[in-house]
Amino acid sequence: MHIMEGFLPWQWCLVWWIIAIPFLVLGVIQLRSMIKKDRDNLPLLGVCGAFIFILSALKLPSVTGSCSHPTGTGLSTMCFGVFITSVIGAIVLLFQALFLAHGGLSTMGANMVSMAIGGPVVGYALYKILKDTSVNIYVTVFLVSAVADMVTYIITSLELALAYPAAVGGVAASFGAFFSIFAVTQIPLSIVEGCVLALVFKYIVALKPEILLKLNVFSEEQISRAGAQEYSTSKTEA
Repeated sequence: MHIMEGFLPWQWCLVWWIIAIPFLVLGVIQLRSMIKKDRDNLPLLGVCGAFIFILSALKLPSVTGSCSHPTGTGLSTMCFGVFITSVIGAIVLLFQALFLAHGGLSTMGANMVSMAIGGPVVGYALYKILKDTSVNIYVTVFLVSAVADMVTYIITSLELALAYPAAVGGVAASFGAFFSIFAVTQIPLSIVEGCVLALVFKYIVALKPEILLKLNVFSEEQISRAGAQEYSTSKTEA
C-alpha cells in the first residue's frame, strides 16, 4: 500500500494531498475537542495508534516484488470516527516515511487517502449499518477491520492505475493488473487482521467496557450480551 517516494507524478501527488487535507483539518479539530472534554479517552487513542503503526509496518512480500500489509484502522474507525482516524493514520505514515523508508513524503497524500481515509470511510459506513442490528459485535469488528483493509488496497490500485494507465485497456486494465497483484496476499491478510482486531476488542470489552459506552461505540445491551460481566456486576453493586 505505501507508495514510495517519487513513484507518482507530481500532479497526482498534489491531487491526493488536496483530497486529504480537509480530513486532516477536521480531524485535528475533533481530536482537540475530544481531548478537551475527556482525557480518559487518551489510552484507547494510544492503543488505536499503536495498532495502526505496528500492523501497517509489517511488510509481507507479495508477487512481482511488491508487498502487502495489514492497516489496523478498523478499531480507531469505530471508536473515534473517520476524521480522527485520518489524523492518527497521517502521523503513522509520517513516522514510517521518515524512519522506516516505508512510503514517501510527496506520496503521503495518496497513502493517506487509501489507508487513513478511504478504508476508514467504507469501514465506518459498514459499522453504522451493523451497529444497531442483532449482529454480534465481534463479527462487526471483524467485518469492519477486514473491509477497511481491502478497500485500502482497492484505492491504492486505483491511484496507481490513474497514474499509469495501460497502453491497451487504459485505467481499467491497469487497475485490474495492480489489484490482482495485491489480492494474492491481501485477501488472507484482511481476514487475519479482522480476527486479530476482534480479539483486541474482546479484551477491551472485558477490561474497560465503560470507555466504549462513553464513546457510544456499542450499546450497553450489546456489550453485556457479548460477555462484559465485569461491567454488569460493578453497575449492580453501585
